[in-house]
Amino acid sequence: MGGADLLRPSGQADLGSFADIATGSDLVGSNAESGRAMSGEQRQQRARLGHGGGLPRLGSPTTQYFFPWRLSTGRRSGGRATRAMKLVTVLQIACAGLILSVAACLPASAATRHVVLLFDERVELPGLSRLEEEFVRTLRSSFMEPIEVYREPMDLSRFGSDPYKALLRDFLRAKYANKQIDVAVAVMASAFDFLSMYGDTVFPGASIVFCGLDRTQLGNRSLPPNTSGVLVKREFAPTLALALRLHPTTERIVVVSGTSEFDTRLLAQAREEFRSYESRVSFTYLSEPPLQQLLSTLSQLPRRTIILFVSFFQDGIGQPFIPHEVVERISTAASVPVYGFVDQYVGRGIVGGRVYSFTAHGADTARMALRVLAGDMPPRQLSEVTSSKDIFDWRQMLRWGIAEGLLPSGAEIRFRDLSVWQTHAWQITGAGAVLVLQAMLIAGLLYERRRALSAELQARQRMSELAHVNRFSTAGELTASIAHEINQPLGSILANVEALQLMLKSPSPDLNELHEIADDIRRDDVRAGEVIQRLRSLLKKAPFEAKPVELNEMVRESLALVSSQIAERQVDVSKAIGPSSLPVSGDRIQIQQVMLNVIVNAMDAMSSIAAPNRRLAIWTSLRDDFAEVAIADNGPGVPPDKLNDVFEPFFTTKAHGMGMGLSIARTIIEAHNGTISAHNQAKGGAVFRIRLPLRKS
Repeated sequence: MGGADLLRPSGQADLGSFADIATGSDLVGSNAESGRAMSGEQRQQRARLGHGGGLPRLGSPTTQYFFPWRLSTGRRSGGRATRAMKLVTVLQIACAGLILSVAACLPASAATRHVVLLFDERVELPGLSRLEEEFVRTLRSSFMEPIEVYREPMDLSRFGSDPYKALLRDFLRAKYANKQIDVAVAVMASAFDFLSMYGDTVFPGASIVFCGLDRTQLGNRSLPPNTSGVLVKREFAPTLALALRLHPTTERIVVVSGTSEFDTRLLAQAREEFRSYESRVSFTYLSEPPLQQLLSTLSQLPRRTIILFVSFFQDGIGQPFIPHEVVERISTAASVPVYGFVDQYVGRGIVGGRVYSFTAHGADTARMALRVLAGDMPPRQLSEVTSSKDIFDWRQMLRWGIAEGLLPSGAEIRFRDLSVWQTHAWQITGAGAVLVLQAMLIAGLLYERRRALSAELQARQRMSELAHVNRFSTAGELTASIAHEINQPLGSILANVEALQLMLKSPSPDLNELHEIADDIRRDDVRAGEVIQRLRSLLKKAPFEAKPVELNEMVRESLALVSSQIAERQVDVSKAIGPSSLPVSGDRIQIQQVMLNVIVNAMDAMSSIAAPNRRLAIWTSLRDDFAEVAIADNGPGVPPDKLNDVFEPFFTTKAHGMGMGLSIARTIIEAHNGTISAHNQAKGGAVFRIRLPLRKS
């Protein structure tokens, strides 16, 4: 079989049908000649494979390829193997073509795009720097492919000679000789003029996008097909209208401008727009004086005057300046408000105005450059977008007394000194809420405290009244003793008086004896008075009053009050009162009431014991800055399960008791910051301990 057969059209190849392939029959055609031409070695291979069936092994003499379907290797297997090779070759060619076609459809690796920004001035000028910053930001954020941006400031306002431009042309051509510039962006009219003249030489094949030109500057130029641009719309009349709105009594407008070509052109446009206002206010145009003279003039302007700053690259004597530096000096020196037309002057001394934005202009230019890079920009496409906005400086508004309410709706105010509320509203709100909650909490606590104090005061009053009733009850129990205490000195007084009368009837009475009788009468009278005084103190109703109290003396007085009961009940009293003083602070009557109550209870507890065996012990001591009084009896004591209840209200072991005495006693002692407790003695009986803090000197 010749090699040309491999390139034969598939319709002419004897490859069998697709049905044969599907059924596993012979893949190659039935060529008898080929079958008869089998070599001996092939016949041996056929014999090894069996009766014409099976798959040939990879690399065997029968075929050079392995197929995953059944091959028939009959008499004509040699021809079939050759045709199988043809099939494989055709398939290989088809696969290679498919791969090449798919590869052709895949996008090529993205190449880096190159953009040059050509500025007419220095990039550090505020307007140009804002334009350049926004241009690059918009370009990089919207263009997904790699991109490099180059910046070339030409500084033509200071170096604008033709030889300089020729040198600049040659320099840029040499600098970018190895760079394929895709888009060259001309910023401002001078840069566009440069590219119009030298663009094909410096950046061959590059598309040109210009910005910063208005329609007047563009004029009737014939744009090449590869050129498009974003026109700026400069307006001066809207700022004048705003100024007159804010200063309705204005009589004179002073327009300040420089003398450079750019300054002169803008001033001419401003003059034209101001003509419609000449019937309302007078205009003075200052551009010829040197800057120092100009500043002196502006510092002496009368009231009802407004300054409009246009542009200032050069003064009347040819001295170059930077406009934003000039406007600052003018604003500082001026005696009247200054307004401008470009946003870069806001914050440098002008009050504000309807200013056009270099930032917005840079974004618009970047969007046009993106369309050029994408290849969907029609030739000679022009775009004119109004980017003017009402912007004002808050500091200048305060300086000239301009109310915010006079500004047009939607005006932007910059450099506002925000109030504390405006800068920290949520912190102040949070702190205020916390303070309100705290105030409410404090008010609630004070109310509750007042209620508690009121309740405590009422409780004290009730306790005082109850204690007063309890004292009456105690006094009732001590009636016999009190009567005895009074009757004894009264009886002695009566006996002494009778003896005195008998002696006075004697012709010669013994004067010394008479003096002794008089002393006895006085002593008994004092004794009776003391008993009555103690009784009055016990029974009188008086508010709580803390005074110095000597506890040892209080014990003696209490025992004196119950002395008659002690004698009547035949109680043996033993007392151990220390010689040292035990000063405490408290209400004398209430402390005495507690002692009397405990002493009487102790005597009542011994009522079931035979008279000779009733013993009452009282002693005082000093323990840990506390004065202690202990009162013990040898009665049956307190049931152990009732020790914690003896001071509870209405608890009593007496048949006719109210159960309030010890409860009142505990209340009184605790009001004096002391304690009262009850314990059973091992030898029998109960002991009550009263502890009161020592009075601090």
